[in-house]
Amino acid sequence: MFKSMLDRLKTGLEKTKKQFVESFNSISFGRKIDEELFEDIEMVLLKADVGLQATEEILDFLRKESKRRKLKDGQQLKELLKEKLYEILKNCEGRLNLGDEKPAVILFLGINGSGKTTTVGKLAYQFSKEGKSVVLAAADTFRAAAIDQLEVWAERSGARIVKHSPGSDPAAVVYDAVNSAKSRGDDLVLIDTAGRLHTKEHLIKELQKIKRTIQKLMPNQPVETILVLDGTIGQNSINQAKVFKQATDVTGIVITKLDGTAKGGAIIPICKELKIPIKFIGVGEGIEDLQPFDAKAFVNALFD
Repeated sequence: MFKSMLDRLKTGLEKTKKQFVESFNSISFGRKIDEELFEDIEMVLLKADVGLQATEEILDFLRKESKRRKLKDGQQLKELLKEKLYEILKNCEGRLNLGDEKPAVILFLGINGSGKTTTVGKLAYQFSKEGKSVVLAAADTFRAAAIDQLEVWAERSGARIVKHSPGSDPAAVVYDAVNSAKSRGDDLVLIDTAGRLHTKEHLIKELQKIKRTIQKLMPNQPVETILVLDGTIGQNSINQAKVFKQATDVTGIVITKLDGTAKGGAIIPICKELKIPIKFIGVGEGIEDLQPFDAKAFVNALFD
């Protein structure tokens, strides 16, 4: 199982890896370590959307450590770079906190098109496969298509769905879903929400109302609040994240569509700037291509 997950990760990060590896291959590492070599490395990192601030930190580390360790061969900088990337990303590893009571409640946030509903469906499938009973709450009542899409995922994953008609109060859907799961003894409630950033104030109020509804029903249970970010837009997703952080306490991040971008390096500034645990990454369209984030496996997949 681990091997197949690793293979899927490597395949999913192919475009980002290509950006790293091909760019690094264009650098002549078989030379002495000098300022020109550091400038070449800087260009590679910026192309992979690692961002200016993180790139400067990485280069500062490479300069100081190569001097401290008395490195002479440019090839040794690759290992030093891997070491630094892992050091940054390991601080962002996180696992779901499902609490001690039933049901565990996971609230999903993210703009339309980020892969939020698909993430909900894939996690529902994974939990169902583990033998857990899952309820999906169709709280994106703004778009009828979102309810329809979640119904398809409910059938596909074997989860039960709670929905109201389009235009209904999302908090009422959440109330019914959590109440129903409590009465039936279900293990998890996964809540899909709307993501309309152009109506920011309405979005914030809606999410806060949903959160209050959950806390009234499950006062002693933590509510995992997961923000789903589209990996293909790179660092631009940081601005989206700030709006959602303003609306509610975000406890974790899922970065989707990493298989479709060369900007996977953006995971580094996302990690550094937001300081929110990255709990899953999406590395393909397959139902099992949503994986727990593993910093070491991620870095190795880029360089292997």
